[in-house]
Amino acid sequence: MVALARKTLWREWPRFMPAVLAICFAGMLLAVQAALVLGIFGSAALYVTASSGDLWAGYPGTQSVNLGRAISSDVEMALRMHPEVTAVEPMLWLDADWRSNQSNGGVSVSVNGINPHPDGMMFSHILLPATRQALMQPGAVIVDRADLDQLGVQPGGSAWINNKRVFVVATVSGLRALGGVNVLASLDTVRELDTDPHDAGRPTYLLARLKDPTTAARVSHAISGQPAFGPYEVWTAANFARRSQMFWMFDTGAGVAVLFLAAIVLVVGAVVASQALTAVVIGSAREYATLNALGAGKAALRWVVLEQAAWIGGLGLVLGSLLSTALLVVAYSRDVPVDMNLATALTCAVLVLALAMTSGLFAMRGLMRADPSLLLR
Repeated sequence: MVALARKTLWREWPRFMPAVLAICFAGMLLAVQAALVLGIFGSAALYVTASSGDLWAGYPGTQSVNLGRAISSDVEMALRMHPEVTAVEPMLWLDADWRSNQSNGGVSVSVNGINPHPDGMMFSHILLPATRQALMQPGAVIVDRADLDQLGVQPGGSAWINNKRVFVVATVSGLRALGGVNVLASLDTVRELDTDPHDAGRPTYLLARLKDPTTAARVSHAISGQPAFGPYEVWTAANFARRSQMFWMFDTGAGVAVLFLAAIVLVVGAVVASQALTAVVIGSAREYATLNALGAGKAALRWVVLEQAAWIGGLGLVLGSLLSTALLVVAYSRDVPVDMNLATALTCAVLVLALAMTSGLFAMRGLMRADPSLLLR
């Protein structure tokens, strides 16, 4: 009976193709949706994941990296006093207004003040040392090349941030984040752009590098909450990145909507695939009735349907993988925020196969029509 399932698929493949395509498109939608979720909400932690700091110090209770508040400069001393800390650098966050000659109105941007020296930790995974050093020029900024049209400026051009002139000295890829347009500048430039006299010069975050990164959790606990240095909290880079992603994914309407859409994709795929496979089983009712009349039990026929579902799931998975890979490559080349890793890909594959097998279980209802009395009509 097992050989019968494969031979039926091989000889009558046009009848099974709708079910294969249903699984294929369900798998493609699921993979693309997962990549978008990882890309969109992963970008919320871009500032952390693109940097090499082992510890982040910021205002207590900060839910996401883009929601930081200024802390006391004295916190830097608390970090430097710990023997495991080898380097500390500040990061300034400034929400500002960008204007250019080519734009009709202002654009809200997030200006990140970073250490412009080659050994700087902020965005060290994105910026080359020579590109970072270009920020030493007064008024120099770096933007993502995908944001040039929105900002109305070209490399080498000038614009105004908070009515102060800046120059785009370089563009890079990978700066786009969920919070909006990111602009990189040196610490000195951001202090000049900051119009708030209360927070001017005070760091939003402090990054620390450790002798042994594996001790980050222990060191963060030891440094946190020393009252003499004012209110602050220290997180490991991994915890702070996860904190930011979870906030955008579960504590905002956008995150819930995207996750709900992903669930809808899975449910719709299961319904369509089960209907397609059920139609195949019903269309073969006379053949199944003949087998039943020849002595094949309903249990054996159910195994035939289940193996057909497994083969359909496998073929749909292969086609869906090829199609989703092509779509993700196109999306990546167009600066669409997508991301995929092995664990997510394997999870999607398991869900697709489970979807196919579930469809096979639903399709077994068609065997109720495979009664030998059908042959007498």
